[in-house]
Amino acid sequence: MKDDNAVAPKLPGGRLAHAGTFAIWPGWLLLMHDAGVNGANVLRRAQLPGDLFGRASTRLDSETYFKLWAAIEAEATAGQLPVPLRLAQRMSSDWFEPELFVALCSDDMDGALARLAKYKRLSGPMALHVERTERRTTVALEFLDRALAPPPVLMAFKIVFLVQLARLATRSPMHVVRVGWPQPPQSAPEALAYADYFGVPVERTPMPTVVFSAEDARRPFLTANHGMWSFFEPALRQRLADLDRHATTAERVRSALLEALPAGELSMQAICRKLGVSSRTLQRRLQEEGSSFQQTLDGLRSALAHHYLQNSSLSGAEIAFLLGFEDPNSFIRAFQGWTGSTPHAVRSSFLASAGAANEA
Repeated sequence: MKDDNAVAPKLPGGRLAHAGTFAIWPGWLLLMHDAGVNGANVLRRAQLPGDLFGRASTRLDSETYFKLWAAIEAEATAGQLPVPLRLAQRMSSDWFEPELFVALCSDDMDGALARLAKYKRLSGPMALHVERTERRTTVALEFLDRALAPPPVLMAFKIVFLVQLARLATRSPMHVVRVGWPQPPQSAPEALAYADYFGVPVERTPMPTVVFSAEDARRPFLTANHGMWSFFEPALRQRLADLDRHATTAERVRSALLEALPAGELSMQAICRKLGVSSRTLQRRLQEEGSSFQQTLDGLRSALAHHYLQNSSLSGAEIAFLLGFEDPNSFIRAFQGWTGSTPHAVRSSFLASAGAANEA
């Protein structure tokens, strides 16, 4: 029997899809408007085109996607409910957003989560991991690029979204068993607002996580619609295939390297085996994109190193191990080559900047 007290399910070691690009749907502009968030100001803050939501096909990479969400949080009026809860209040079953539609057509929450896990990459740089026991259904959200820190508002909204769709589909005010994310609300009013919404306080967890009781996860959806689902599913499958097919060679190499890091299998030969191409073909395709295998590996290691230095207390030796270096000195020499500085200096500078910002 699995442990029902575990907050997050065990994830496959280092499994990540390629970064890719992700759809932004016009319906988000209306949802923001209804929640009292000025969409035009959001786009200005994020330095994105003013007609972004009006374009027929809009796709953003992970970094820009995160900038958009950070801008949504910054633009929200203070003194009201947290942004994720305000957005949830305005969600309805007639708001056509593919992620919500995919879920609402299902028979129950377990079925909805299975579909969301399959098609999640169509709507954002993340993956959904679901673990079921006789008593619980546990859902954890994994962001696909560990080198980028997702905005806390995005992590909170994705968990709120799951609970809100369950309530919409069942027409019942279900409460969850447990809920958490890496940076739970700090202020008492915000923490109380989330606790009132979920029915339990938000905990600190390694990944955004929500736990439903088995009874709630299997409660029938009143919105189930097999006819509509059979009509739209082929198009969703095609879009998922297109997402993989349109990935650049550098993106595919970066994804394979992320998967290989825990085992330290970072040679070009090992990555070629994973991708099913010869080393000559891989080199040629990367060269056509203005890159190389070593540049891709160095760029990934540099981004991850900065992430670990700024967002963890890991030692230099631990970071070196995570990045696949044989010893800490090799990591330090490589880091100096990438940045002209040392890992210690970069961490000290970040901590000093963060301290100054907190004092301000």
